[in-house]
Amino acid sequence: MASTAWTTPVVNVVSQKKPAYPFHQSNTKSLSLLSKHKHPFLSLPKSSNPPHFFTNTRAFKIQAAASSSSDDASAVTSDAAQELFDWPSVILPFLFPALGGLLFGYDIGATSGATISLLSPELSGTTWFNLTSIELGLVVSGSLYGALLGSILVYPIADFIGRRGELLIAAFLYLLGGSVTAYAPGLSVLLIGRLLYGLGIGLAMHGAPLYIAETCPSQIRGTLISLKEVFIVFGILLGYFVGSTQINAVGGWRYMFGFSAPVAVIMGLGIWSLPPSPRWLLLRAVQGVGSLEEYKKKAILALSRLRGRPAADSVSEKQIDETLISLKTQYNSQESEGNFLEVIQGPSLKAFIIGGGLVLFQQITGQPSVLYYAGSILQTAGFSAASDAARVSVIIGVFKLLMTGIAVLKVDDLGRKPLLIGGVSGIAISLVLLSAYFKFLGGYPAVAVIALLLYVGCYQISFGPISWLMVSEIFPLRTRGKGISLAVLTNFGSNAIVTFAFSPLKELLGAENLFILFAVIALISLAFVVIYVPETKGLSLEEIETKILK
Repeated sequence: MASTAWTTPVVNVVSQKKPAYPFHQSNTKSLSLLSKHKHPFLSLPKSSNPPHFFTNTRAFKIQAAASSSSDDASAVTSDAAQELFDWPSVILPFLFPALGGLLFGYDIGATSGATISLLSPELSGTTWFNLTSIELGLVVSGSLYGALLGSILVYPIADFIGRRGELLIAAFLYLLGGSVTAYAPGLSVLLIGRLLYGLGIGLAMHGAPLYIAETCPSQIRGTLISLKEVFIVFGILLGYFVGSTQINAVGGWRYMFGFSAPVAVIMGLGIWSLPPSPRWLLLRAVQGVGSLEEYKKKAILALSRLRGRPAADSVSEKQIDETLISLKTQYNSQESEGNFLEVIQGPSLKAFIIGGGLVLFQQITGQPSVLYYAGSILQTAGFSAASDAARVSVIIGVFKLLMTGIAVLKVDDLGRKPLLIGGVSGIAISLVLLSAYFKFLGGYPAVAVIALLLYVGCYQISFGPISWLMVSEIFPLRTRGKGISLAVLTNFGSNAIVTFAFSPLKELLGAENLFILFAVIALISLAFVVIYVPETKGLSLEEIETKILK
């Protein structure tokens, strides 16, 4: 729960014109709180444009970004949403939902070590260790199919249970799935546990970006949602680390899967302490599912807690009033509550083409396949760590984490579209290099290593974090829950298709031609980004709906 009792820096945001974001403090003088007292832990060299994440003063300013050359970017920056907030009240509503992403990443990392342990006659600790390839495939992909099912189930109920409700259920499923898997007496129970855990992934990957996008100030929305990708990558690293520590223990796979349970408890308790999304409360109010005044009061209290203000203060009340007027205008211009057909019509269709296209290209540009080859590529380059799968994975994971951190620091400065264009261009180049390595540059392993790291790095500054950021921003409020559910389904569905189609395509085309195919798809995705993807930097969610989708 956000607390105002902490000694915290206050962010003073300066805007050249009246902010358009509904959650802002109107008619307030710009505060200049650049204190002479330096923070004891954070210190940076002097710079004319320091990152907004850190400062060597106790209070600091975040200014709206300068206008870009494009019309969209100009519109974004000129009306950049600005709001006063203190960091602890922002961090906690981000942190606990982001643990849902960490547990998703942890499953990816832990499963790689768990399968080695589970198949070992000496280390499995079971009498059913001799799994067939199909049974092993079900163990590995069980959480993926659970995530697919979860994204389907959440579609009709997302707006009913709310973002906070989704995350609470996800935490429970993570706890239940991790525990059942860890104590599984046989394969059938193990598969049930994997499915339950995957259901948690499906709900968490839907609810977390929704909750974060709808509760954080718009000027740092890109940073925080992109930071969730850091949690996913850190979860992968954590899974690799736990796997490496338990790989030689009898029944070590149980510890690898079971470690997720206590983290799920922390996530659940943290989500329980948070208020519902104020925007979701107001959405339910304008949908007429309850008393308008009652939902409005709850929204004011929720916003006050999220911003670290006294309960039901006048600033929060004014912001809620402005947001409610905006939502009524947008909602009443339509005939009914969002349904399936509406998600594929008008502004929602445009949003789905943008968001769904990004998460589709995120997978079909070959991410699972390239990482599949990572071990063998590093091994051909003579890396001694390549003989140890866990260590190789950690090397790649650390690099992924580093590049994701760069994307997080720059997404609200450079914008979404420039990072996508630069990153996808690098992905295409890296895939061509990988194809060349397998075709005629096999004697130059350094080419393969450079291509692999280029692919991982470019993916992590583009498709990795920004696809989910755009998905959380782009859908209109009335169809946002259902629209993101379709995007999540598209993501996990395309992931499954690429994963299972890789082996037959490799046999049919050869590795070198397969990577060329991925490179062609990457070029198509680059054209898609340039032509269809707008810049949303600095815009409030309501502004995105009115300026970009209409």
